[in-house]
Amino acid sequence: MIYADQRWIGNHGIGRFARHVLAGLEYKPVRLRSKPAAALDSWFLSRALKDLDRCDLFFSPGYNSPLICTSPFVFTIHDLTHVYCPESSRISVHLYYATVIKRACRHAARILTVSEFTRKQIITWSGVSSEKVVNVACGVESSYKSEGETFGFPSSYFLSVSNRKPHKNEFRLVEAFARAKLGREIQLVFTGDPNANLLRWVEERDVGSRVKFIGIVPEENLPSLYRGATALVFPSLYEGFGLPIVEAMACGTPVITSNTTAMPEVAGDAALLVDPRSVEQISRAMEQIVTDTSLRQRLRDKGFRQARQFRWSKTAEMVHEVLLSVTTRLS
Repeated sequence: MIYADQRWIGNHGIGRFARHVLAGLEYKPVRLRSKPAAALDSWFLSRALKDLDRCDLFFSPGYNSPLICTSPFVFTIHDLTHVYCPESSRISVHLYYATVIKRACRHAARILTVSEFTRKQIITWSGVSSEKVVNVACGVESSYKSEGETFGFPSSYFLSVSNRKPHKNEFRLVEAFARAKLGREIQLVFTGDPNANLLRWVEERDVGSRVKFIGIVPEENLPSLYRGATALVFPSLYEGFGLPIVEAMACGTPVITSNTTAMPEVAGDAALLVDPRSVEQISRAMEQIVTDTSLRQRLRDKGFRQARQFRWSKTAEMVHEVLLSVTTRLS
């Protein structure tokens, strides 16, 4: 019997992955009400799974794992942000990865991940064999398409689907936007709420009237937000995949993103790739998008083709194949 951690299902990156890979999978849910990212979850999970035997299998679509488990288990590491971008996480989380997660890598039957970049990082960081780590990628919801309503902003805007974590590189993005030779009517729109430091940075660059923070956007409204944008600007310093890249492409929105970590792999040749540490390159790419109509159309056409490579049905099928291969060896 497969026991799976359904608590990850939600409207966030891991949540979407969990929703799709658990759909169609015959499993028993974990009997826990606590959050899977809670500090003591590994201990709670161990207690919840204590009656499993060697013929059972535990699967987590997220990065949590039991401290002790009598059955084989498979879990998912979507990225190693907490390892390679410690400024974006608490010290306790960094230690959790160095101890609990690294130990889980050694004991897991398989480790799933979502890009070749992250797969190689996991192998190097954890020291496990390459055969143990499987890239199953991510997908795009069918609601992300070019047809449909737009969000309704009165003027043109660049979109940043982001949060306030340092590795999202938002200060350089604001600097690039302020320097770019763009019409005064063009805005820069961030999802999420601002923090004091970023607001101060925006005001100091005299773009306070042109930079908007629109709070948490319900998932059902994200496609219209992408469709209305001149381009998605996603100059992150680190991503294990980068769902906004393919979501924007599926909506027919040109993409500017980074030439580092998993982003070139996900974007292919369908985006403008920039050095995320170069304000000048980000700024110039924004100018190109605004002034070059043929470039926008090329990126739009290529983006449609690139996004079609990432289907949740394909991801779910690969995950189910991995779980089946493990359970077959148990019988």
